[in-house]
Amino acid sequence: MNTGIRRVGIAVVVLFVGLVAQLTYLQVGRSSQLANTAANPRKFFADLRRDRGPIETADRTVVAFSAPTTDEYKHQRVYPKETAALFANVVGYQSIQHGTVGVENTYSSQLDGRTFDQQLKSLADAFANKQPVGTVVLTMSRLAQGTAAFALGGKRGSVVVLDVATGGVLAAYSNPTFDPNPLASHDPAKVKDAFTLLTKDPENPLLARAWRELYPPGSTFKTVTASIALQNGVDVNKTFPVLDRIPLPQTNGVTLANFGGERCGGSLLDGFIISCNTTFAQVGFDLGEKFATGIPRFGVQTAPPSEDGSGIDPPIVASTGPLPGTFQQNQPRFMQDAIGQNQVLVPPMEMALVAEAIANQGVILQPHVVDCVLDPNDKVVSRVGVQQYKRAVDPATAATMTQFMLGVVNDPRGTGTAAQIPGVQVAGKTGTAETAAGQNPHAWFISFAPADHPRYAVAVLVEHGGSDSAEATGGRVAAPIAKQVLQTLLSTAAPTSPCGGQPGSP
Repeated sequence: MNTGIRRVGIAVVVLFVGLVAQLTYLQVGRSSQLANTAANPRKFFADLRRDRGPIETADRTVVAFSAPTTDEYKHQRVYPKETAALFANVVGYQSIQHGTVGVENTYSSQLDGRTFDQQLKSLADAFANKQPVGTVVLTMSRLAQGTAAFALGGKRGSVVVLDVATGGVLAAYSNPTFDPNPLASHDPAKVKDAFTLLTKDPENPLLARAWRELYPPGSTFKTVTASIALQNGVDVNKTFPVLDRIPLPQTNGVTLANFGGERCGGSLLDGFIISCNTTFAQVGFDLGEKFATGIPRFGVQTAPPSEDGSGIDPPIVASTGPLPGTFQQNQPRFMQDAIGQNQVLVPPMEMALVAEAIANQGVILQPHVVDCVLDPNDKVVSRVGVQQYKRAVDPATAATMTQFMLGVVNDPRGTGTAAQIPGVQVAGKTGTAETAAGQNPHAWFISFAPADHPRYAVAVLVEHGGSDSAEATGGRVAAPIAKQVLQTLLSTAAPTSPCGGQPGSP
């Protein structure tokens, strides 16, 4: 046998062995993963024909269930009309044409009763040929979500409420929203028409603004900037010059002005209370690289929190901000970033996490919208529980920042006085974020209460101030919304979760 034929023979044997190894890996090593992937149409259509458990809120409102049908799919997913649009962006839908999204997707195996724990706990049902469906219980309540929607009052934007003790998402409302029932229909023509209508709507109702859209946070981001400054030893008594604008280095005379052309300065606390741009632009410049390396501690410019490497539910879009190592060539940008403009873009959920960090002595908990999964006998099969996501700052810095945020609401000079609640100490920060030329700014407010024993962190975003007036600021528009939400939740007993204890408890 000559050398060429021998080499060809060896190559064929190697390729054959490789092919066998690959097939073995796919059929044995990855068989379960491939069988259960959402991209597998065989699994998807099998899921459509399976019974599926309900999705409930923490106060036991059913927001999704399966009804029997006489068609080939045997079961129809239904979203009760009273709450369909209220929870649409969180619960999602199960569609023949467009697959599953939201909790319907993330917890599909649990709803179908396919997990090992569910199968193990339902051996009797299995012998009786009964499918062990699961009930997915949200951390969210109908009261909190409904209050958020009512307070937003039809304005385009979002309200997010977090339980600071657990990280549970109590409300995450986005407006505009949609009715998921037409998308879950078994009539292909009806689904196509509904999906076309929704995707062509310029208001983009399918967009979960609470965690999937990025916005400039404006002055609410001064909470992050001030925290980083304090964490790096900036003297709280340092006096900043009284200015109406500040020149930006590396530019040909470009300046950064205060809102409305006002003159301000003084201490860091003064600048925070009255939301002085020139003071915080100078802080951003003084911090330099420390600013860029500090913001990832709050979850900005990092991958979103994740339990399994694929993101959480809801899957928070990654925020953007200044990159470490770029200060020397981007000094003007850093100064603008420090007041929540330019490179800084965040979803409302991120700013709720910022408020939670200050409320929780510097710790951010991993947010989640699902509390637990129940079996058909209402026994807990699995629970998400409490997990730390990041430590943003130390407790001393968080305590000082709490006083800063209290000043915004309580000081007569403060921009957030509209958030005051009689008998309750509210800590907050306003934001009025500039947008594209010719458009009004976004109105923001982040807060937590009670400040002495925090229970809830809130972020409110109203796109373009919800008004034709450029004077629709965060203090005038967003702060009253947060007040209404906090006042309702603080005056109402929290629901006892069917998972046991308060929603999201370990």
